[in-house]
Amino acid sequence: MTLLTERPIDKKLPSEKIPQEAFDWYDEYAHGDIDRRTFLSRLGTLSVTGLTLSVVAGALTPNYALAEQVSFNDPDITASYVEYDSPNGHGKARGYLVIPKQVNTNNKAPAILVAHENRGLNPYIEDVARRLAKAGFVAFAPDALFPLGGYPGNDDEGRAMQKTLDGNKIEGDFMDAATLLKNHDLSTGKVGMVGFCYGGYLTNALAAAMPDTIHAGAPYYGTPAKSNVDKIKAPLQLHFAELDTRVNGTWPDYENNLKANKVDYTAYVYPKANHGFHNDSTARYQEKNAELAWQRTISFFKKSLNA
Repeated sequence: MTLLTERPIDKKLPSEKIPQEAFDWYDEYAHGDIDRRTFLSRLGTLSVTGLTLSVVAGALTPNYALAEQVSFNDPDITASYVEYDSPNGHGKARGYLVIPKQVNTNNKAPAILVAHENRGLNPYIEDVARRLAKAGFVAFAPDALFPLGGYPGNDDEGRAMQKTLDGNKIEGDFMDAATLLKNHDLSTGKVGMVGFCYGGYLTNALAAAMPDTIHAGAPYYGTPAKSNVDKIKAPLQLHFAELDTRVNGTWPDYENNLKANKVDYTAYVYPKANHGFHNDSTARYQEKNAELAWQRTISFFKKSLNA
């Protein structure tokens, strides 16, 4: 693995002002291990000079106004919501499709499937899809919550909704989305996948389950595929946060499995980074690490999907 040395920078509240315990508790809260009351109660036990509980809690809670790097109205892209058939999932699904303006049936582009965290298709993930389109890819970000009406507008409710869904059907929705991209009129047929947290798991899982469809995978702080690692054909570029002990604990066994099955992979660990460091809507965000990881991801997809 490669270790980076950049000092983290945050748009919202400098992460160095927030005790590491607060990040760890937020991770537990965001993944359903503790409820909101317990999370806030724990924050109340911290003594942070110059910062109130509400300021710390607010810094850790997503503010999606901070996450827009590419506007929906950017002249270089066309973005829309598209429903598609999902026989392997919930029957019908919907996602956010973003097409570069220069792409047409005579000038096709590789496609990237974007997988969200455990809370549905939020504005940050939509912006990630737009960033990919700005880089020249056809990008598609499904919403696992479509069977329940779609992302509800806040993460707490989104997490609760996603918990009620059958995980196998969610995976089926994303698998059918990958097939849609492979066969899309504007796609070259080469499909990459990037995902964050739960979406990182989905990226690993689909690379294993769909070796002839997924041609490159870039999971961010995602847990391993549960099966069929020996079937993976796609190169993987894996991104980990140094302080993310929960996910990092799963990596050694997964790495051994990848090595045993001769999977082409590169893994990076970003120093002093917490789970979610790429998400620029909270204090977990680290600008330099996030930008470096993203530059690597774009270069990886260009190399892997244009070969």
